Amino acid sequence: MAVHDHPHRRTGFRFPSLHRTGTAPAATGTAAATATSAYVVAGLRLLTGFVFLWAFLDKTFGFGYATGSGKGWIDGGSPTKGFLSSVAVGPMESTFHDWAGAAWANWLFMLGLLGIGLALTAGVALRLAAVAGTAMMALMWIAEWPPAKHLSDGSASMSTNPFADYHLIYAAVLIALAAVGAGVTWGLGKAWARLPFVSRNPWLL
Repeated sequence: MAVHDHPHRRTGFRFPSLHRTGTAPAATGTAAATATSAYVVAGLRLLTGFVFLWAFLDKTFGFGYATGSGKGWIDGGSPTKGFLSSVAVGPMESTFHDWAGAAWANWLFMLGLLGIGLALTAGVALRLAAVAGTAMMALMWIAEWPPAKHLSDGSASMSTNPFADYHLIYAAVLIALAAVGAGVTWGLGKAWARLPFVSRNPWLL
């Protein structure tokens, strides 16, 4: 009897194998969730990149959306004059009016749109893109000055939120994309990070 009971006791107390079997689905589920998150973040990166790239292309060639046909930068139009000259509130109102249409402002603005758009689309230099994009969004936020209830002429500002508008959302997205290294999935982030001058200068990641 002892000989027959011994195998039964061995097969009935395999706790390690039961433990591994129980945790395998959880590990698989975690890996799947991680992969899904990577795809979601990559999709967000590409969409945000297209926002900046489209703004650059429309302002350059005047596709007839935000920039009318024949009024693009390539046709002699100014990418900054319309927006900055219409600033009607905020602590930098007069400063923005002075900047409106200036050649340096046009070039800086357009190169910023192009650089940020390309960086996000390719998944490279996301930290630089986050810094440049946040600075750009901060200036545009100041130009619209959401905290004001009234414009300089006394009319209603029609501000929908005194603080959190879409400029801050874009800035937060740029920072988040850089923080999580969103250029690895559907991007050139890994290849970019392996470049010698990038590996020596982490701020270029």
